[in-house]
Amino acid sequence: MAAYILRRLLLIIPTLIGIMLVNFTLTQFVPGGPIEQIIARVQGEGDALRNITGGAGESPQNTEYAGARGIPPELLDQLEVQMGFARIACTPDHQGEPDLKSPDCSKEKIGAAERFLVMLGNYVRFDFGTSFFRSISVIDLVLEKMPVSITLGLWSTLIAYLISIPLGIRKAVRNGTPFDTWTSGAIIVGYAIPAFLFAVLLMVLFAGGSYWQIFPLRGLTSDNWADLSLWGKVKDYLWHITLPVLATTISSFATLTLLTKNSFLDEINKQYVITARAKGLTERRVLYAHVFRNAMLIVIAGFPSMFLGVFFGSSILIETIFSLDGLGRLGFEAAVQRDYPVIFGTLYVFGLLGLLVGILSDLMYVLVDPRIDFERRAG
Repeated sequence: MAAYILRRLLLIIPTLIGIMLVNFTLTQFVPGGPIEQIIARVQGEGDALRNITGGAGESPQNTEYAGARGIPPELLDQLEVQMGFARIACTPDHQGEPDLKSPDCSKEKIGAAERFLVMLGNYVRFDFGTSFFRSISVIDLVLEKMPVSITLGLWSTLIAYLISIPLGIRKAVRNGTPFDTWTSGAIIVGYAIPAFLFAVLLMVLFAGGSYWQIFPLRGLTSDNWADLSLWGKVKDYLWHITLPVLATTISSFATLTLLTKNSFLDEINKQYVITARAKGLTERRVLYAHVFRNAMLIVIAGFPSMFLGVFFGSSILIETIFSLDGLGRLGFEAAVQRDYPVIFGTLYVFGLLGLLVGILSDLMYVLVDPRIDFERRAG
């Protein structure tokens, strides 16, 4: 097993490089970079894409940034250097610090390949740089937003497991009965409804949209959080997370219930179950002493990957709808603003977490069933 884990860990390196390379390459063809975003802000316009081509019939002062009319070229050069798209190159006889204002220094473009290699070198040391628009290091920004996303992912996964496993077992035991039929209909409806649409429905019904004002519309805590007692803080926290957690739980709940049912049905029809029944064991003992361990293998071992899927999958829309300041919303805003350090820094962290969770899932399989030997299978 140790050799298998070592191989998987070594495979993380080329896989992560491939993920970063593909996404870095794609950004080279996306219009409206961070400098265009800054130009749009300076000019009081919210859409940088509108500034890329400039106005019809007008001659922009800067051919690279067609929306930069009225922006001093020196400022554009400084922005390029500050954001890592260029460097200051000075003559050998230059004295003092490199400065674009000096006649001995000039701006020198940095190619995409060099920028990518420099970025990878920094990321190996977990140096993700500073956000272009927030003036805070990317790692501090991620740590600041992570508790919100972890809250949604962890609660949603736990609730899905607590409901889906008993329900899936009962559906397997009562397969083909009216109970199985009606619950299957409800599960299909839950699976078919997108999480963001269910979130909007919950807001309309229970957050003062058109009917009842039962739950708050945004945030994880109230404004008077600091003044509440311990029990008051717990109630306030649960009050705020109810709707977001319900919205993120619905799709994973449906999938996990069907997975549990099918896993138990597959085991119930095997020969060892028939043999156990022939020995006179009760159905309950057959189910929980023999079937349960084998049937729950895939369900329990899939917990890490399911949590990660909930953590990253629905967080963007749910956090945006409920105005939660988490990683999903951070990634969305960074993509809109072309905040490359945040985009690539979070992509690197999430990609690394996803690959490590894949290894953790394999270890969970072995923990649940020691008979599984990935090393022998790999050989």
